[in-house]
This record gives sequence, C-alpha cells and structure tokens, in this order.
Amino acid sequence: QVQLVESGGGLVQAGGSLRLSCAASGVTFSNYAMGWFRQAPGKEREFVAVISWGGARTFYTDSVKGRFTISRDNAKNTVYLQMNSLKPEDTAVYYCAADAYGSGSNSKYDYGNWGQGTQVTVSS
Repeated sequence: QVQLVESGGGLVQAGGSLRLSCAASGVTFSNYAMGWFRQAPGKEREFVAVISWGGARTFYTDSVKGRFTISRDNAKNTVYLQMNSLKPEDTAVYYCAADAYGSGSNSKYDYGNWGQGTQVTVSS
C-alpha cells in the first residue's frame, strides 16, 4: 500500500511561489506515475500535472502551463510541484496521487492512491 504525504503548502501573495513535495513510502516508487490534483471549495477535484515513472514525460492542465513544473527524485521517493506566478484562482487543497505502472493519466479515476492534501492559499 502506497503512503503519500504532501507538504509545502501555505499562504502566499499573488505572483509568489511555493514548492510542494510529496513523499512516498511502502512501494517501489519508480513503478508509479505521479500526479498532482487540486480541489477548491465547492468544486470538483481537478487535474494539475503528471509525470511518468521515469520522469521523461510530463503533462499539465492549460491553466498552469508555463507557471508550474512537476519533477521527481526516485532516489528520494519524492515528487515535487514548483508553482510560480501564483494567482488567487490557484487557491485549493493540493493532492498528490500515484498510478501503478501508469503512463501518465489526467483522470483522477486512474489513481488508486492519494495523499491527505496540503492547503495552498493565494491572496490578491
């Protein structure tokens, strides 16, 4: 069973940056594609970014392209989300998720393992 623990959330002004981390344990991390999703109050959980098991392929939702960067360190069993030029509409709880042997899906239904989430709040 994969255990995922996110960290790095917080309160930041618009235009600022945050780096989220997600540490995995209990599994062979390199077997998993890793995704980041977010959920704002009253809204559905939505896809943000995904990285393939080896890190060679990444994919982003249009609203974060050019601002967010997903990366992973398989030696540390950790995936990161660097968020720059943050906007108030980025405010949400951010979740990391693991997809065993996945190729990098943007569908939340393909992920069987989730972290507890970390709050990101961007003030205007």
